[in-house]
Amino acid sequence: MEYIYSAMLLHKAGQQVNEANVKKVLEAAGVKVNDARAKALVAALEGVNIDEAIEKAAVPVAPVAQAAEAKAESKVDEKKKAEEEKKGEEQAAAGLGALFG
Repeated sequence: MEYIYSAMLLHKAGQQVNEANVKKVLEAAGVKVNDARAKALVAALEGVNIDEAIEKAAVPVAPVAQAAEAKAESKVDEKKKAEEEKKGEEQAAAGLGALFG
């Protein structure tokens, strides 16, 4: 996984994703570099549009956030409705008491 992260970091920084740069990033992070894995990563990424690949792999966060927000609003609405019902019942009870009072 750290090999992929190094390639993403290099890409984000505008650097060329090549063996030497991948090795430098990994060594700077304290990772023991496997030359074959670094070479395989660079070969696998050759001709790949990294921005497009990230976009396709990205999980949409907005729908999850919207669902959580809707759920929270629903709970607030339920709470308000329960309070209104309780007030309505209390007012009705008070009105009935006035008839017999």
